[in-house]
Amino acid sequence: MADGTATGQTALRGYDDVRAELTAPGSPFETVEETVHGIRLRVWKHAPPTLRDVLATSASYGDRTFLVYFDERISHAEHADRVARLAGVLAGRYGVRKGDRVALAMRNLPEWVIGFFAVTTLGAIAVPLNAWWSADELAFGLSDSGAKLLLADGERADRLSGRLDIPMIVARPGDALPPGARTFEDVLAEAPPGTPLPPVDLHPDDDATIFYTSGTTGTPKGALGTHRNICGNIVAARYGRMRPLLRAGARLADLPSVTPVALLAVPLFHATGCHSIMAVAINSGGTLVLMYKWDPEVALELIERERVTTFTGVPSMTRQLTMSPDIARRDVSSLTALGSGGAPATADLLRRYAERAPGATPGNGYGLTETSSVSTYIGGADYRERPASVGQPVAVVDVKVVDPAGEPVPTGEIGELWIKGPNIVRGYWNRPDATAAAITDGWLHSGDLARLDDDGFVYIVDRAKDMIIRGGENVYCAEVESRLHEHPAIVEAAVIGVPHDDLGEEVGAVLRLAPGATLDAEELRTWLAPRMAKFKIPAHVWFTDHELPRNPGGKILKNELRDRFL
Repeated sequence: MADGTATGQTALRGYDDVRAELTAPGSPFETVEETVHGIRLRVWKHAPPTLRDVLATSASYGDRTFLVYFDERISHAEHADRVARLAGVLAGRYGVRKGDRVALAMRNLPEWVIGFFAVTTLGAIAVPLNAWWSADELAFGLSDSGAKLLLADGERADRLSGRLDIPMIVARPGDALPPGARTFEDVLAEAPPGTPLPPVDLHPDDDATIFYTSGTTGTPKGALGTHRNICGNIVAARYGRMRPLLRAGARLADLPSVTPVALLAVPLFHATGCHSIMAVAINSGGTLVLMYKWDPEVALELIERERVTTFTGVPSMTRQLTMSPDIARRDVSSLTALGSGGAPATADLLRRYAERAPGATPGNGYGLTETSSVSTYIGGADYRERPASVGQPVAVVDVKVVDPAGEPVPTGEIGELWIKGPNIVRGYWNRPDATAAAITDGWLHSGDLARLDDDGFVYIVDRAKDMIIRGGENVYCAEVESRLHEHPAIVEAAVIGVPHDDLGEEVGAVLRLAPGATLDAEELRTWLAPRMAKFKIPAHVWFTDHELPRNPGGKILKNELRDRFL
């Protein structure tokens, strides 16, 4: 990797210099080599070994506020106590043992966090299910994982009533409990305050989670993650945020310890919400402000009221937040970090960050369910210099871009991104064939088309399965979408392939405009003409007044758009 300095940024330190300081012996980000499931890898020396250690660290913060949900406030010590009490009942009354699967089907509630730690500190495997799933889909997740017990909220409990053959504990039930279910409060009441955690022997490479992949096509697969996977992400997320500060001239020893107040707007049942936001907050003594559902105006109100310091959302969230008229009358000066993940930013979005939240350092990360969230990160001056990039890999992660035969392609050329490190999950639950197809000698085949520049920055071009071939020319949907988002009238854009008898496919775009904005297809094409090749300009344009359909990870459900518009 070149030891470069961003163009026009004379004060920036070199990449290799910064990496050396961050990973030096004695640093919180020191790396060492270990054998993990038969693969020799760099790992974080000072990562918490297991989630049981994370909980112990959290308990030491005592009365500091950990969870905020509407008017409810729960301290770190109170949370740890409730976790231990619930774990005791799960082990005693319900017989939950190491390796058992326990599912969680809830929106973002305090009970989700309590339940997650109660399960994983017992050595059992937490199975977060998508709260947006239908009854059939939830039943699939329970059956596929072989869950022994379900922790659900009232809405999910009602949805599954009469369909379960396993016990259910219900948080915030509706009018009536399903037959045989018990409330979260009643279960907690079985164990008095001060109940210790049941003893269990845990290792970093023990299984901890099964997160189901988005399933935009086909049946979702359960990604089997370990304690090392999620606990390592705590360090990776901090490393990514520290790197741009050191690039700008700071020294690690001089940086103050920061206690974050994080607004959690993405779902906890997604790796970003659980691994990169919740786990980081609890381990650092921070505060997690829970949103039941996304609403940019409510988010701005919470940022002001709770003095939120960090916000991370999918690009549509950060775009809506910074475009909201309410941001002009809200005090967002507490924000020090404003990030997005899942797609590169546009120069226009970064400009909006600077105008609307000037005290917040912009950042972007890239990862998958299978990479336990963070694999690469970009922030600060690097992000402003390379808004189309998702950054360099964190220090324990290696990446390469390969051709269909798995051979590396020359720098700058497009191929499939492969990722290797201690963040890669063990495989897919009960799917050895799928695991073998996705992971080769520790390298995860991401399914994303990407390129690398001379400094090792990653540029995601498109999903391998989301590329349009028009008359033999490759059109990368993400590239066209990024350009469309630069138009001031466009709030959301999705590009899809439209079948064509001669060309094979043409480019189509589904757009949602900002309130009060006007734009027609010909005006759009005229605006695009000097900005991209003619064959990439949408031949078909549809406008909608509704938000584009997305899965909980923020990915647009293009199959639904195809069904509707084609």
